Amino acid sequence: MAAHAESTVLTGARVVLPTGVVENGRVRVETGRIASVGASVGGEAAESGSRSETLDLTGHWLVPGFVDMHNHGGGGASFTSGSADEVLKGVRTHQEHGTTTLVASTVTGEMDFLAQRAGFLSELVEQGDLAGIHFEGPFISPCRKGAHSEVLLRDPDPAEVRKLLDAARGTARMVTLATELAGGIDSVRLLVEHGVIAAIGHTDATYEQTVEAIDAGATVATHLFNAMPPLGHRAPGPIAALLEDERVTVELINDGTHLHPAALELAFHRAGADRVAFITDAMDAAGFGDGVYQLGPLEVEVKDGVARLAVGGSIAGSTLTLDTAFHRAATIDRLPVTDIVRAISANPAKLLGVYDRVGSLEPGKDADLVILDSDFAVTGVLRRGEWVIRPQLG
Repeated sequence: MAAHAESTVLTGARVVLPTGVVENGRVRVETGRIASVGASVGGEAAESGSRSETLDLTGHWLVPGFVDMHNHGGGGASFTSGSADEVLKGVRTHQEHGTTTLVASTVTGEMDFLAQRAGFLSELVEQGDLAGIHFEGPFISPCRKGAHSEVLLRDPDPAEVRKLLDAARGTARMVTLATELAGGIDSVRLLVEHGVIAAIGHTDATYEQTVEAIDAGATVATHLFNAMPPLGHRAPGPIAALLEDERVTVELINDGTHLHPAALELAFHRAGADRVAFITDAMDAAGFGDGVYQLGPLEVEVKDGVARLAVGGSIAGSTLTLDTAFHRAATIDRLPVTDIVRAISANPAKLLGVYDRVGSLEPGKDADLVILDSDFAVTGVLRRGEWVIRPQLG
């Protein structure tokens, strides 16, 4: 049996670095980390006597592993209710589509259940399988509840928000709030004090109320345009406030269902590539298929890849994986690849406070890389130096 390679050298690809695209690039991986990046030089054969594997990726793109900060499940598994094995199956499903860093999102439930779930998920964060926990609900508006159970919704009492943070044992990364509700602004301040992202979403706030929440420390728009009042010329609502403020990053679900391409273009044009984060908002069916599923206490029907509540028909998360979001951005939206990489890797990594380890191809960072062919389809995924999908090169 051949000895396991101590290092892997990836050559010939178009490598996307923070400084731009390197044609005919070279990335060397050693002991799970990126050892060097740059332009390829002639030869590229393994050094004599070393156990180094060299892969020629000519005709491919090499980009950082994707970072998903809003994800409820996949592979048939729910992060809100699944067992440890089921959660790991969902994580693995998204890894196979290029997402090497993933935050598990919960949906609205009883407070005691959410606290128990936070403790359970925190163990998977501590093991390194998840990058943190995102609580979406129950502190959201019944007017914009989407696929959340209205009977379980509540105002964002700071004491109850604190209960979830304590249950998460330092692994909570984000809480989505309708900040116009009683206790909303105080809860934003509490989250900021604890280093947790306060996200505005599932909100019926006015423009002025949204500005107040941003000034209090809210920095993320949960799936912009969805589950909030539409942009109006006399009542601009939260969308205008979130797009115009340089302190806010806007989440976008680029699946062709949640957003018209013109809405996505508007967000990129107004916010700029440094203030957009592509997310999936995926539920169990992502990477799994059509059928009937549970999203918290609610039944969801997935047909032709679109998830809707069985009662009422509201869109219920997505079946998106980030490789599809990347592909759409490159081929339909015609965004520069460097901008897509910011939105799908660097920006969410910075928000989550993990950019020192992931989110870009730089020496010393985790060897989380995605190989895309010339049509932007995933052909290889490397996570912490281990192949999730090994590229089959001709």
